[in-house]
Amino acid sequence: MHVVELEGVGVRVAGKSLLSAVDWRVEYGEHWAVLGPNGAGKTTLLSLAAAIRHPTEGTASILGHRLGRADVRSLRRHIGLVASSQRLIDEELLEEEGATALTVVLTGHTGTSAPLWDRYGEAERDRALRLLGDVGCKGLADRLFRVCSQGERARIRVARSLMSDPAVLLLDEPFAGLDLPAREDLIETVEDLAMTRPVLTTVTVTHRLEEVPATTTHAMLMREARVLAAGPVTDVLTPANLSDCFGRPLHVDRMDGRWYARAIRH
Repeated sequence: MHVVELEGVGVRVAGKSLLSAVDWRVEYGEHWAVLGPNGAGKTTLLSLAAAIRHPTEGTASILGHRLGRADVRSLRRHIGLVASSQRLIDEELLEEEGATALTVVLTGHTGTSAPLWDRYGEAERDRALRLLGDVGCKGLADRLFRVCSQGERARIRVARSLMSDPAVLLLDEPFAGLDLPAREDLIETVEDLAMTRPVLTTVTVTHRLEEVPATTTHAMLMREARVLAAGPVTDVLTPANLSDCFGRPLHVDRMDGRWYARAIRH
């Protein structure tokens, strides 16, 4: 059984192709980075992996369950999703009610937008505190979520997504809007999760090479709704592939497991 298995997948909306002829297989314990310019189809791809969207053509199986035949509500329980473009459901309500970081993480246990206090016992509270510690935010447990920085909120959302002990963690542009220190803190969090949770699979979507965690094992490059290259990270993140993906000649460096790119000036 694979975490994600797409075969000949296409997605069309209002006559526009968002994905075309995509084949992709993700195994347990792998850590993927999906890169490409804006509009390449990255978020659409992740929405399939998150069992939020169904393909228009082809077949998509998530955690061994084929979309269109599976109970997606049950399936999503095993999928952690953090998307910078999506606030937590009713996040404004949580802010108005004075929810703490711990409360926000606890709501991940029930998958609800508001806390269900009768469902949270000492075991759930202890787990939420441990997860805050895992993402470097244990000291924020009693801090109001509304006064947390953008970087702190990003890591709190990751902790919340882990409350249900998912098999796969999907991160859609998680670094968007973060300054450099906050970005590096979140990248370090993703790397720590990969090293300390050997059975957890991760997929990180970004369009910046410098945001690819050093623990990444596999990469996919996308352009114009298609997959240009996919496979082991060192085979995919080459100057030729990246130049083709982003449409301009690039020089690519790697240092301490992280990648960096800059345009080649003529």
